Amino acid sequence: MSAEVGRFAGRHVLAEFHGLRAAVLDDVAGLRHALENALRSAGATVCQVVSQRFAPQGVTVLALLSESHASVHTYPEVGSMFVDVFTCGDQADPELAVQLLADALGGADTTMTTVHRGMSAVTA
Repeated sequence: MSAEVGRFAGRHVLAEFHGLRAAVLDDVAGLRHALENALRSAGATVCQVVSQRFAPQGVTVLALLSESHASVHTYPEVGSMFVDVFTCGDQADPELAVQLLADALGGADTTMTTVHRGMSAVTA
């Protein structure tokens, strides 16, 4: 069965990672690679990734997905980061993407909340 196209529904995962090394949280290339790999492994289609490193520290990475978007915002000074993954439809698993990212970054202490957005599918 193919995924339904155009269904106005999705899952928005909001997460926080704590207990990560500052060097990991300030590594633009490493964060881009980890986010893109986690998203692809969770079934998302990555269209584009952009990033910005801030002075004196911190990184933001944004991924444009066919299914919607993902972002990370790091705070190396406290060993933490915010993660946001929103996917429409059923092809990608945003919870899995967040868990894979946490694992790739060194097993962060993770809190995660999923918000179901849009209209629920109607079953006959």
